[in-house]
Amino acid sequence: MSRRPSERLRVPAPVLRTRVGSKRAATDQPNVTGDGASPLTVRFWLLLVATGVAAGLSGIVLMALLHAVSEWAWGSGAAGGFQAAVERADAWGRVWPLLVAGLVAGVGGYLLRRFVPGRTDVDDAIWTGDARLGVRRSTGTAALSEIVVGLGASLGREAAPKLMGGVWGAVLAGWGGLSLEQRRLLVACGAGAGLACVYDVPLGGALFTAEVLVGTVRLPVVLPALACTATATVVAWLYLPAGPVYPGLPVPATTPSLLVWAVPAGVLIGVLATVWVRLIGFVSHHGPRRTWWRIAAPVVAFGLLGVAGLAFPQLYGNGADLAEQAFLGGGALLLFAALAVLKPLVTAMCLGSGASGGLFTPTLCTGAVLGAALGGAWSALWPGTPVGTFALVGAAAMIGAGMQAPLAGLVLVLELTGTGFGIAVPLVAATLVATAVARWLDGYSIYSARLAAQPSADQTT
Repeated sequence: MSRRPSERLRVPAPVLRTRVGSKRAATDQPNVTGDGASPLTVRFWLLLVATGVAAGLSGIVLMALLHAVSEWAWGSGAAGGFQAAVERADAWGRVWPLLVAGLVAGVGGYLLRRFVPGRTDVDDAIWTGDARLGVRRSTGTAALSEIVVGLGASLGREAAPKLMGGVWGAVLAGWGGLSLEQRRLLVACGAGAGLACVYDVPLGGALFTAEVLVGTVRLPVVLPALACTATATVVAWLYLPAGPVYPGLPVPATTPSLLVWAVPAGVLIGVLATVWVRLIGFVSHHGPRRTWWRIAAPVVAFGLLGVAGLAFPQLYGNGADLAEQAFLGGGALLLFAALAVLKPLVTAMCLGSGASGGLFTPTLCTGAVLGAALGGAWSALWPGTPVGTFALVGAAAMIGAGMQAPLAGLVLVLELTGTGFGIAVPLVAATLVATAVARWLDGYSIYSARLAAQPSADQTT
């Protein structure tokens, strides 16, 4: 049987042209491939660094906007942070910021759609389009997103910096005359860098770029992804704090109870992640259609959130404080169980109203409180493991399954918490099982389920 000739097909060619003693090609190692359709030229690397700098600066501006709005509405700069500020507010003080958020989202969204053309879906632009984004409309969308999150909407803050990182990649790719495939890679790196810099997760952001946005973990993708996320993160340190988003958590340890729990919990979380993703897909494609309802729907949805928050103030915001509460194990079992149901529902309601926002932190938060609820019940049968440890595993499993990206999900949780290596095996087991179950059942992610419909064949002819 003849063997495929082993040639050194790296493009561009390496500096050292001679082979090693085995006479095998460098490209026989599957990840050490050529650059393919996206050559990593000197021009590309220069534009990549510029994209990282721009993504970091955009992240600073957007987070400053979010913090300013939050401080104005809630006074959250006081001791205790956002959640404590919400709990200190009276009934009207909790409701009016959400009503303002609804007006901002409804009226602002209408004006952008009516008067500012351009594409704003960075995932769609990378996966199915020409990787071009509307600069003015994307900027307006990003600003609206951070304003409504700062006012207390149950949406993630990462959508805006992710979008603007991608916008800068698209703009710089156009200025630099890059090819379509190079532009897609640069936009993906910029989007991943935007996410990375606001959470201080350069490694997780690079894996998000490779695993989710590009879909392959190989050197010609990983190297620029790492360079861009690291650059953006360092730039963002000019304003944003360095270190884990959830500092000071107890160091978890693997126990027999946790090991046994991880697999069945992974199965259940995988099923629930599928339900969550399907819910996201449903509200994304069955939102308001009439102009008047597009303006009114966010006011109604955010008003309902404001009322629900009178009983459950943890529902306000992107869920970061709620996730921290679960990681610390500070809450009643029934409360965690209730919030595991209510948080995704109010998030879907906000998204379905037409408001712009992310899903990363709400998904992470849902996994954390779900893990705390399931783990707390399990501990009644087999004590010895802190509830917060179960919450860490639940968060990784839910975000891995929800993104259909187990490596990125695991690393993001490790970077966000600054802990978790002591429970690496149950973390991996639960995330593996949850992602596999979700993939077997459906396969959509919180990103692909939101993609706009493609025109049919008769519409394109």
